[in-house]
Amino acid sequence: MTTVATAADLRRGASSEPLPWRRMAWVTWCQHRGALIGVALLFLTLAVGFWVGGLQLHHAYAVAVACHPASSYACNTLVDRFNGTNDFLANGGLPQLIPPLIGAFLGAPVLARELESGTFRFAWTQGFGRWRWTLAKLVALGVVVTAVAGALGALLSWYFQPYFPAASQAIYVSNHLSIRTSSPFAPLLFDLRGVAFAAWTLAAFAVGVLAGVLIRRVVAAIVVTLVGYAGIAFAVGGYLRQRYVGPVVTSKLDVPDSAWVISQHWLTKAGRPASQALLNQVLLKTPPAALGKAGDPKSFSLSHYLVQQGFTQWTAYQPASRFWTFQWIEGGCLVALSALLMAGTIWWVRRKVA
Repeated sequence: MTTVATAADLRRGASSEPLPWRRMAWVTWCQHRGALIGVALLFLTLAVGFWVGGLQLHHAYAVAVACHPASSYACNTLVDRFNGTNDFLANGGLPQLIPPLIGAFLGAPVLARELESGTFRFAWTQGFGRWRWTLAKLVALGVVVTAVAGALGALLSWYFQPYFPAASQAIYVSNHLSIRTSSPFAPLLFDLRGVAFAAWTLAAFAVGVLAGVLIRRVVAAIVVTLVGYAGIAFAVGGYLRQRYVGPVVTSKLDVPDSAWVISQHWLTKAGRPASQALLNQVLLKTPPAALGKAGDPKSFSLSHYLVQQGFTQWTAYQPASRFWTFQWIEGGCLVALSALLMAGTIWWVRRKVA
């Protein structure tokens, strides 16, 4: 027999004593335990994979760095082995897919499935109420997703650590010219470390929930979530992140390898911008004697030669020491965005859903 919620039922449900929050949390678990178990299995599988791979990567790095002399054939072999360890994970592309998948397949269906089928009307007659029904789902699932993502983010930070040598090892590692290192601000690695990964996962979940409420169709909400998340990630990574703090601007050539270089440009003696054509023209006229010791091109520095010719290179960069500053700024902004999206979701359910 099909139960139909009438207007009188809705009024009686709204006036009755609401269910306690712990009961609502239990109902949320019963409704979404399949999705939560699937997310837990996904995170567990990834955690085991990164743990096993991380042990191999850290061991290969320790052996390569401990090898002396650095220029020997044996050391070069160890460096190549480190560079080739788990090569498909080194750029961070795989874990980048986790937040949008969470938003699309957990966040989007949370409310959209019931709105699409119409069962939300019956739920409101059971002492839940609109905003409590919405808030219980968002808070319970959002906390779980953020906590699990934070744990995985800590594991990812440990996994990628060999690519960011500590200050005590930076000089020695620089002698291994072929060893793989990255800036802490590397585009596909920055948001996998620190607090950023958990914040991005929460933001993806919030985008999915709001898309589901506005569209009321699960499949369409999944597509919109993926597109919306991609747009936010592109805007933050390509435009906003570099502007969190004003960059350091210097004319020195010894910018640290770990720095995030925002821009570089050359000026002539007169202080005017030097075009690439002008620089090429100067370099083509380089005498053989300027190519370093005994004409060895390896000892020739293009930048230093241009400086000797009166040019000045200006570099704007973000030093590696600002990593945590940027992490907290980005994490805080994403949490604020998530709260705003969830508040908008609750408002829409209270005012627009019928």
